[in-house]
Amino acid sequence: MTIQRKELLITSFGMFSLFFGAGNLLIPPLLGYNAGDDWFLVTIGFMITAVVIPILGILAHARLQGTLFDFGKKVSPIFSLVYCILIYIIAIAIPSPRTAAATHEIAIFPTFGTSSTLTSAIYFSLVLLFVLNRSKILGLIGKFLTPFIVIMLLAVIGIGLFSTEFNTGISQFETPFSIGVLEGYQTFDAIGAVVVGAVIIVSLNFKNMAVEIYSSKRTLIRKSGFIAGFSLFVIYAGLISVGAYYSSEININAELSNDMQRANLLRDISISALGDFGNTVLSILISLACFTTAIGIIAGTADYFKGLLNNSQTVYSITAILASVLGFAIGQLDFNSIIVVAIPVLLFIYPITIILILLNVLPEKIATPLVFRAVVFITILFSIPDVIGFMSPSETLGFITHYIPLSSQSLGWVLPAFLVFIISVGVELKMKKSI
Repeated sequence: MTIQRKELLITSFGMFSLFFGAGNLLIPPLLGYNAGDDWFLVTIGFMITAVVIPILGILAHARLQGTLFDFGKKVSPIFSLVYCILIYIIAIAIPSPRTAAATHEIAIFPTFGTSSTLTSAIYFSLVLLFVLNRSKILGLIGKFLTPFIVIMLLAVIGIGLFSTEFNTGISQFETPFSIGVLEGYQTFDAIGAVVVGAVIIVSLNFKNMAVEIYSSKRTLIRKSGFIAGFSLFVIYAGLISVGAYYSSEININAELSNDMQRANLLRDISISALGDFGNTVLSILISLACFTTAIGIIAGTADYFKGLLNNSQTVYSITAILASVLGFAIGQLDFNSIIVVAIPVLLFIYPITIILILLNVLPEKIATPLVFRAVVFITILFSIPDVIGFMSPSETLGFITHYIPLSSQSLGWVLPAFLVFIISVGVELKMKKSI
């Protein structure tokens, strides 16, 4: 089946927009601002966890063409079930409400002065309306919302870069590369990849997308993934570089919370690039980017539980309603509070997600169940000190992590996982030869 250009563009734009939410827009400029002359190293690290890993997740979905359950089933069905439930609970409890909090703090409250309760109620009512009409999600987002978001983003970045003198400040980071990697966690893009990828798969099953054959779906998803990934790369690199080059022109109050620093910096950059109209542009950008991400998260969660319980449309609707109610409740918190809660959760679940994505991209003859189990187990084991160390630093834990490479950068799981992968693949190949 020939893939039409229209289908490719709609899917690519839809995928980009489902990825691009609050953190994706707010985090890069402040990251570049603080990185100063090290902004390029920070960008490389950021791209690994915010672009490369998520796109590999989409490629894994293109290969599996199932649900999130398929990502972890080689470890064991019970592990995969627990992992899926954790991922979807995290998705609807942190990144989804975070989009409402960001919309209120940056776009709604400065303009209208209304309460977060009203914003959250209206926001998730609209999200629920879109999710319950999920067959139109991909087309509507891909045709209308995303092109508008991309055009405005490119305008802010392009005009912003041409309006600056290209002077950067001194870097505030001792390890800019690892800081970039960890800041990429905050975008939730790897988790978004496994959630959003499932939404894309289900959307392509609708007749109006006219894509039914496995090979055609795989090609469409892979091509769309690369286009969405390249778009994310351009936007992220642009936002980080703009933040770095404006570091000598814009002063932000260091006493403010990180979320307000991010918001004020992006607002100042927008106004510098587009004048007073820049504030309006930023408000619309934040609202649309957050809104499309929340739709993708809740639709993905509802899809999963629908499939888990006999493909029931009633289950889909109930899950969507419950997720929206939870989003409404948590979305009334401030953006920074949600991020503080998210960090230890991400330090645990993100490494597991990255490993599952990487293993599912590899050929099956390499990524066997034995390899899956060994690598995932060691990843979980070495992620625990990172979480404990963040939540309650102690001298005893410091003594232990001192001997774990990269542990001081909260990446202590990387080398052990890689070594166990090499060893387990070697053992698997030796066992096959001896048969």
